[in-house]
Amino acid sequence: MPTSPAQAPTVPAHALPHRTPTQLLAVARRGLTEAAQTRPDGLRYAAAHLAALRAAAAVLAARARPAPTRRGRITSVWVLLSGVAPEFDEWARFFAAAAGKRAAAEAGIPRVVSTREADDLLRAAEQFVTVVEGALGLAHQPAFDGLAA
Repeated sequence: MPTSPAQAPTVPAHALPHRTPTQLLAVARRGLTEAAQTRPDGLRYAAAHLAALRAAAAVLAARARPAPTRRGRITSVWVLLSGVAPEFDEWARFFAAAAGKRAAAEAGIPRVVSTREADDLLRAAEQFVTVVEGALGLAHQPAFDGLAA
C-alpha cells in the first residue's frame, strides 16, 4: 500500500469516484440489502454486481490519485482496481467476468441468470465488500435493531 499521496497509483481523473470510500461502502451495503430482497434472479444478480462495483470504487477513492488525462478510452473499474490494488486482482477478474451477465440481466433478457448464479454472486459480493471494508480500515457496523441491551 502506498505510503504517501505522491506514491499513490494514478487513474484518469474522470474515472475517480466523487464520493468518499465510507460513502461508497455505505451505498454498497445498501445495494447488498436490496439485492437480498430482490426476487427476479437477474435483478438480484445485477444489484449484487453493482454493490461490488461500489466497493471497488471505494478502493479507488481511497488509494488512487487523479492523473490529468484526456477522456478517451473507457476503462473498466475492474481493470483500474487491479492496477491500484493488485491484492484485489482475483476479485477484479471474477467480477469482470460477471459483467456481461449483469448487462444482459439489466437488459431484461430472460433466464440469463439462474437462481444459483444470483445467490452465488450475492454471497461473493457480500464477501468482497467485507474484505474491502477490512482492507480500508472501515469495518462494517451492522445496524442496531433498536433492542435494549
